[in-house]
Amino acid sequence: MNRNALSKALVLKALALAVIASVAVVGCKKKEEAAPPPAATEPAPIPAPMPPAAPAPTASVATVDLGSAAGPDLKLTATGATFKAKDKIIASVGTMTSDPAASVAGKLTAKWTFMNGAEAMPVSEESKDFNFAGAGTTNFEISKPDGWPVGKYKVEILLDGAVVQTREFEVK
Repeated sequence: MNRNALSKALVLKALALAVIASVAVVGCKKKEEAAPPPAATEPAPIPAPMPPAAPAPTASVATVDLGSAAGPDLKLTATGATFKAKDKIIASVGTMTSDPAASVAGKLTAKWTFMNGAEAMPVSEESKDFNFAGAGTTNFEISKPDGWPVGKYKVEILLDGAVVQTREFEVK
């Protein structure tokens, strides 16, 4: 073979290799391009917030009134803050619950005290356990057939052990 022919053959061979290489590169690129793009992932849905738990119903003391007589509905028929020595003394406690349909267990206590100058002398203490529901009235009574000493007194009303209201009164 002559030199020219050999050169042409080498050139053709080099050209063929270049074409094959470029086809391979293009083929590889097509394979890369042909690969599907990664699926778009959506973040997991955020769960809906849970509504806050409703607070547990509570009982409270709304009013405390003093008197010497009450009707069958426990409402005072004679009210006042001054009593006679032989009067029956009633503390009428008005209660309510935060949810009128709910029943709330609790304890009411009345602590009666005679204020003898600077010294407080206990007179009586009474507690009542309840299942409160809605509005209600509870009465606490004290009496002394031979008469109360003249002076100043007070009654403390406690709900579940905590003083919630205090009323002062006098016996004349």
